[in-house]
Amino acid sequence: MSNVQIETSWKEHLQGICFPPGKLIFNAFNLCPFDQVKVVIIGQDPYHEPGQAHGLSFSVQDGVQFPPSLQNIFKEIQDDLGTPIPQTGNLTRWAEQGVLLLNATLTVRAHQANSHSTLGWQQFTDAAIRALATEREHLVYMLWGGYARGKAYMIDKTKNLVLESVHPSPLSANRGGWFGQHQFSRCNAYLQENGISPIQW
Repeated sequence: MSNVQIETSWKEHLQGICFPPGKLIFNAFNLCPFDQVKVVIIGQDPYHEPGQAHGLSFSVQDGVQFPPSLQNIFKEIQDDLGTPIPQTGNLTRWAEQGVLLLNATLTVRAHQANSHSTLGWQQFTDAAIRALATEREHLVYMLWGGYARGKAYMIDKTKNLVLESVHPSPLSANRGGWFGQHQFSRCNAYLQENGISPIQW
């Protein structure tokens, strides 16, 4: 990010019109350090309505209604693993088990999706993906939708498992290609085959 871009983003945060709150911008990295990553799930940018975003892709804070994409994620987990749909959409529990819930753009202006997509965040998050791809192996990358799947070229598929599908948003999922993919059980099977403890989804 350039100095101008950083200044623009910081001013907007000081004015309280950006999400997530400043202290949570790097929450994905703080909760899931580099050497503890098992799974990488890539989102595009944070939720842009008040009280939702807290620095983890697809996750919302406790007490917030599930966004449609998260509803479909939970439905697929229930169908795949028989795990009941949880009471909260806060995915901190995943992050603490080694799931890097990474948005390509780490901030957003209130009520304006993708509004910070040109601020340079992707240079930073792409570097993080490349570092994982270079220095770690036997990771599971879950790439949902065209945007996330566009990151696949950075990942060595001979050393990692890459699971690609349509996005879990209703517009994409209801057309087919999301439900019934068994990504979560496939992920855990791969981890266990490589001597890594599975994720409690």
